Amino acid sequence: MPTIVQTVFILDDDVSFCRALERLVRGLGYRVQAFQSAFEFFAHWDPAHAGCLLLDLRMPDLNGLEVQRRLAGLEPELPIIFVSGQADVPSCVSAMRGGATDILLKPFQEEELVAALSRALARDLRRRRDQAEQADLRGRLATLTPRELGVFRLVAKGILNKQIAAVLGTKEGTVKMHRGHVMRKLGLGSVAELVNFADRLQLDDPCPGMHALAGRFPSESPMSSAEA
Repeated sequence: MPTIVQTVFILDDDVSFCRALERLVRGLGYRVQAFQSAFEFFAHWDPAHAGCLLLDLRMPDLNGLEVQRRLAGLEPELPIIFVSGQADVPSCVSAMRGGATDILLKPFQEEELVAALSRALARDLRRRRDQAEQADLRGRLATLTPRELGVFRLVAKGILNKQIAAVLGTKEGTVKMHRGHVMRKLGLGSVAELVNFADRLQLDDPCPGMHALAGRFPSESPMSSAEA
């Protein structure tokens, strides 16, 4: 997986504080981009840019909570560290409920900032790696034909070849052939790897009609690796 370059974005309308914070964060070894208004930030920021946001809670154009709401739902979501000298309890509660990683009260210590940045950037990295993994898995899954995909879903649920053949209206030998294609295309060496692949995909509907299928074959034992 390629290296993910992260940037610490700063959004604070207090020009002197913004510049001082930018120097501090840059001195800690981070890449930094600073903005003095929410409109300037949204005009230049790209969701594809990895990192986190140091966000002033109170600003004249859009306040921090409004910026947070605008960023909510974007994938991957940009972790937010709120910074404020006048944080009230309701605002702090709203910020944390909105997914903020931390709230730093001015003046804060360098150690507090370093810890908050470490947590936020670690969250961002996990999300982006998970997103990249999902894209890779779904790309590999997209190489399967519709029939191979159906076999994949049923095998992942532990269904035997002869049961799959009955469900799909085909021969057991044909199911075995499709399973071989699935294993080769996905680069898998065992049924256990196939099941793990399916689990990591987090498919919304991993196998439609499974309850009806279980009712049709109540006496069958779970699939063994010998059928792979």
